Amino acid sequence: MRSAPERQGARRIYLDRTHLRGHVTGIERITLDLFAPDRLAPHDVRPVTSGSLPGMIAQQQFGLPLRTLADRDALFLFPGFPPGPLCAVAAERCLFYVHDTFLLDRPEDLSLKSRLYMSPSFARALRWCPNLFVNSRTTGHAVRAVSPPHARVALLRPSVRDAFGLADLPGPASYDPGMPLRLLAIGTIEPRKDYAASLALVAALNRAGMPAELHLVGRVGWGRHAFLDDPPPYLHRYGYLADAELRALAGSCHLLLSTSKAEGLGLPLLEVQHGGLPVVAPDAPVFREVLDASALLIRPEDPEAAAAALAAWVGEGGLTRSAAESRGNVARWNAAASEDKERFGRFLAGDPDAYAEPGTTRIG
Repeated sequence: MRSAPERQGARRIYLDRTHLRGHVTGIERITLDLFAPDRLAPHDVRPVTSGSLPGMIAQQQFGLPLRTLADRDALFLFPGFPPGPLCAVAAERCLFYVHDTFLLDRPEDLSLKSRLYMSPSFARALRWCPNLFVNSRTTGHAVRAVSPPHARVALLRPSVRDAFGLADLPGPASYDPGMPLRLLAIGTIEPRKDYAASLALVAALNRAGMPAELHLVGRVGWGRHAFLDDPPPYLHRYGYLADAELRALAGSCHLLLSTSKAEGLGLPLLEVQHGGLPVVAPDAPVFREVLDASALLIRPEDPEAAAAALAAWVGEGGLTRSAAESRGNVARWNAAASEDKERFGRFLAGDPDAYAEPGTTRIG
């Protein structure tokens, strides 16, 4: 008998959307875009939602496992939080989308909720779930290292839409030497994002005689952050902004800065490239994969050297070269994502050869 993903034709798919509540950030945007019911057509997609944190936990730990027993022909797709351990009774019919392995790799930077709830479920799911899909090759190699040999680890890169409406921007804001260099940062204020390193870089720019400001968009998450208690004068905080408000701010900035310690993808870095904004990011495998040659890669742990590299890049015309490079890179990424989506569609339809080619779409 064929395993569930290999059966031909349209399927019922229960889509776990219990994590979609309140603010929409990267993981939520991927759930809403990549796994929208209309994009999974012609399959019968049945979203599973919750209105509260207790409701989410109840659905993930008990509601969804019970559905696997009640509907033995359906697939179960988990694009956000990991599936609860009881879902292992229907392991072959569970599809788990992995955004990164941060829950395993950096326990010191996790919130209490993540340490107690998400991390254990995530570690177990990687052991029992045989259908693992990843947002980048870097994430795929990290998942392959901790998943069993029989598990499928396949690329399913998300297409990156112009979420902030930046397509009509001519590129970064006009910059003249002596005016403040406006650096944009987007993301929840939490330890992984390492905004202390961003501020250290901006401080180094100011000490070197290049006026600079950091414009930080993101709600306060968890952890202690000294800069929130005593913010420097060059820090401008906005909290969570709606897409239209973020568009206006992005249009007034010269580049996007990331000093994140770890990412599975770094969605905002690609999203701003729709507007031709330059990106400055850490010199790490995931950023080399996602940004290719379109970004300036730095070592955030050495703010003086990073500031010197950034100042030299700006002085050599890096800002003016960025529009075509950034837009070309997001087009490159979306072309690859389109191929991944086509293969995923074949897989859902029961094509046993959809991921038969190792090294291109299948990791390991």
